[in-house]
Amino acid sequence: EVEHAESGGGLVQAEGSLTLSCEHSGFPWDEYVIAWFRQVPGKECEGLASIGSVADATHYASSVKGRFIVSSDSAKNTVFLQMNSLKPEDTAVYYCAAGLPATGNYYLSQMYNYWGQGTQVTVSS
Repeated sequence: EVEHAESGGGLVQAEGSLTLSCEHSGFPWDEYVIAWFRQVPGKECEGLASIGSVADATHYASSVKGRFIVSSDSAKNTVFLQMNSLKPEDTAVYYCAAGLPATGNYYLSQMYNYWGQGTQVTVSS
């Protein structure tokens, strides 16, 4: 069975930091790109960052570039999202997902097959 489990969400003040984790199993993790998304009610799911499990190539959306860092621990089947300099507008439900996106399409939710249940991140002013 395919499993995704995000954790690490919570409350944090503006300018603070928080690290999310995504553990996954049940599929060939090393063959997939793992990405982080977030969603606010009433808005589209927003792609944030991705990492290639084989090549370890990373990609970042402009909204988080320079503030967020994505990394992985292949031995533990875990991908991390370190979030720094958080802003109230970063408040959302954060998801991790696995897929096989084409080059240049790392932030399209349609390219990802496996999704976790999400973890809430709330940034206060």
